[in-house]
Amino acid sequence: MNALLLAAESAEHAAPHVETWITVLFGLILVAMIASLALEEKIHAKKSIIVGTFAGLCLILGTLLGLLPFGKVHLSNGHEIELPVYIPAIDWGVITIILGASLFVEVTSRSGVFTWMAIKLTKKSGGDPFKLLMAYGGLTVLFSAVLNNVTAMIIVGSLTTVSLKKLNRTELLLGFLLVEGLLTNVGGLLTLISSVPNIIVGKTAGISFVSFFLYAAPYVAISTVATLALARVRFGISSLRTQEEKGEAARMVSGFDENENVPSNRFFWFAIAVLVCFVGTLSGQSALPGGLDKLGMGFVALFFAGIMLLAYKHEVDKFYKTVDWDLLAFFAALFAVINVMEHAMVLDALGGGIAKLLALPQHVDTTVLLVSSALASSVTDNIPLAAMLAQILGNLKDAADFSPAFWWCVIFGANLGGNITPIGSASTVVAATIIQRQQLKLGFLDFVKVAAPFAILQIIIAVVYVLAVSMMFG
Repeated sequence: MNALLLAAESAEHAAPHVETWITVLFGLILVAMIASLALEEKIHAKKSIIVGTFAGLCLILGTLLGLLPFGKVHLSNGHEIELPVYIPAIDWGVITIILGASLFVEVTSRSGVFTWMAIKLTKKSGGDPFKLLMAYGGLTVLFSAVLNNVTAMIIVGSLTTVSLKKLNRTELLLGFLLVEGLLTNVGGLLTLISSVPNIIVGKTAGISFVSFFLYAAPYVAISTVATLALARVRFGISSLRTQEEKGEAARMVSGFDENENVPSNRFFWFAIAVLVCFVGTLSGQSALPGGLDKLGMGFVALFFAGIMLLAYKHEVDKFYKTVDWDLLAFFAALFAVINVMEHAMVLDALGGGIAKLLALPQHVDTTVLLVSSALASSVTDNIPLAAMLAQILGNLKDAADFSPAFWWCVIFGANLGGNITPIGSASTVVAATIIQRQQLKLGFLDFVKVAAPFAILQIIIAVVYVLAVSMMFG
């Protein structure tokens, strides 16, 4: 029998006995939670409220059914402390990374460094539509890698709107904004901290920042070029042909001022220096001396956020208001739900199903896992999906025939699936919102029809890439 199946069966026998009906009950609760997240807009409720409600239900039922391990927490120094049962269930490393990175990006953006870079690229393009598409496409990928996808889409989308209106090329606006929305999820694959699924799966798999970048960067480059090439054909975004067209576009672009949003040169260069140090420290976090590596990436993010906040030390409260507390509350509740699901043996049941899926013939298993992850991510939130699959794969990773490629299938699938529908990711929701604000017609089915060829192309490239890398390096 396949070793993965044996691992799943041995884990099942070793786990404490839970009645089948209890596992089924909590499994239905999990399905209901995911369905509620998929219908978030129809329910008119925030993610934190939806998942928080299910977390409360799970904790109450888990307590009544005797599933949860109440008692004192034993520390390494021999002391014991009282903690609510749901506190140890929360992955505080993920919470601190999101909090620190959000604050850092918000303060750094006040320096004008991101806008400066965008306008510089626009001027470098000379007003040529396809060169401008390549510039903004590359900028979208870069911003999505160092910022969160939503922030990247908001910044690039607003700048794109201004650029095309100044160039009198608003007929290209729909194509530009849609492609940028799709590229946020491609760029979100570039680094370990580029997207939440990366953080969750990468942390569980033990993938370092540098290893993640070296693995993902070639795919991101290939997929970005392929996406831009398809956009050129699909939306008719061609280069300027005559000297007259090039001259007129160049005159328009020359009116752009990259320094108009830079409030202080001193703060501008300070922000650039800190940004370089921030990315560099994250890159080498695992090699920090004196045991500092044990503090984790969350501490690095919070530390550099604190450095940037020193520039606004008398008004830091306004930055605290910009933090997405709904997202942080959502995560805390989600981790509580997953913890209860683990005690109810739901994850073990899912693990058995995943093990059978992974027991398919070699290369077929990785293909099916990546594609199924993408399809699931397209209709529901990719965060709980990534968290659940990471937990399941974590229980199976010691099996003899477990492939490291499985981790990457979940990472690629969870990110790229967001490009299939406008609710597949937060950044595609933002892209669709910007498109509607510009009074451009693009409904749900229209989005799927236009985006599907791009998403299919990106997923096919991902499957081929993962298979090729796994065959090359085993």
